[in-house]
Amino acid sequence: MSSNVAGALCYLAGFVTGILFLVIEPYRRDRVVRFHALQSIFLNVAWFATYFALSLFLTILPALLSPLIWFLHLLLDLGVFLLWLLLMYKAYHREQFKLPVIGDLSVREI
Repeated sequence: MSSNVAGALCYLAGFVTGILFLVIEPYRRDRVVRFHALQSIFLNVAWFATYFALSLFLTILPALLSPLIWFLHLLLDLGVFLLWLLLMYKAYHREQFKLPVIGDLSVREI
């Protein structure tokens, strides 16, 4: 499998495929695949933390603010889905699309 396909597949199942491509032998030494695998892992950790924080606010805040928090949940899910598609597209077309903070962490870990 070429590195662009492997890079796109790093995003397919989130941190699971990211970790998988960091462990599989021919791809663990490839800098492109390693970058996309690490960025996928970091992105999913950030998404889970944000999702958890919004869920926590939903349980703590009064019922009056729950529609706002649910709307934020919906926007977050839609944004992460569109970002997921964009990252897979860019990886497939051999572009190194760095996310602002997460991409810098990924480059540092290569």
